[in-house]
Amino acid sequence: MTSTSGRPRAPRAPRVLIPVLLYHAVMEDPPDWIAEFTVSPKEFTAQLDAIVAGGRTAVTVGALVEHLTTGTPLPPRPVVLTFDDGFADLAGPTAEALASRGLPSTAYLTTGAITPGRPCLLPPAPMMTLSQAPRLEQYGMEVGAHTVTHPQLDTLAPNALRRELREAKTVLEDVLGHEVTHLAYPHGYNSPAVRRAAEAAGYASAVAVRHALSSGTDEVYRIARLILRRSHTVADVERWMEGRGAKAAPYPDSLPTVGWRMYRRARALLKGPEFAG
Repeated sequence: MTSTSGRPRAPRAPRVLIPVLLYHAVMEDPPDWIAEFTVSPKEFTAQLDAIVAGGRTAVTVGALVEHLTTGTPLPPRPVVLTFDDGFADLAGPTAEALASRGLPSTAYLTTGAITPGRPCLLPPAPMMTLSQAPRLEQYGMEVGAHTVTHPQLDTLAPNALRRELREAKTVLEDVLGHEVTHLAYPHGYNSPAVRRAAEAAGYASAVAVRHALSSGTDEVYRIARLILRRSHTVADVERWMEGRGAKAAPYPDSLPTVGWRMYRRARALLKGPEFAG
């Protein structure tokens, strides 16, 4: 191939596609409200084995962010495993299954849900406790914040938004003894204002959902993830490990996404903050 000047063009480097998987609970009998986003222990084991067999190397969100911001090299076939909320299995069998396979991961904890007596919008479910957060790091997990009450961040007033972002960060830093720099938006809901607030609160990155593969050019404050539903099979995970079965980020918000955000904001003005889920 030649350029308009007649000189040969350098071949374009292939786009690096990075599956960033989003798990919630791993349990047999979940509460109805989270059942759609729950994977059974047997299926979870099979999915982890498929990731390993697919030749992917697990890295943390922190490593991905270093790549996006400074160009730090990633392994040839990276994958990122993330876990939201802090369900009871996370600090036990889930962390053990990951550690036994040498799979580092990133856990985003909703501090109100894992602190007894704290108000939270998450419905009742078996949860880990805040005091178990250091145990996750002992298993090789990176810990990030997932707000205090799990609200729809893009519908909050500025003061409430700042409080959700900063309090969750401070609470986790106090129990872990070091800075917490990564955030997950509840249910992926975000907006330009939310992304600016995340940066202002001291986060180095934030993950969304987007139902897409991430890439080496993804946006640091809305990294795309692929959410695991109970209907997903090992074959779905294998396709993602091959870089197939989903579009790739970054890409602009669709008109339906923008419209849905506007509707939720109007509803929040009438009803107040609502659970993101």
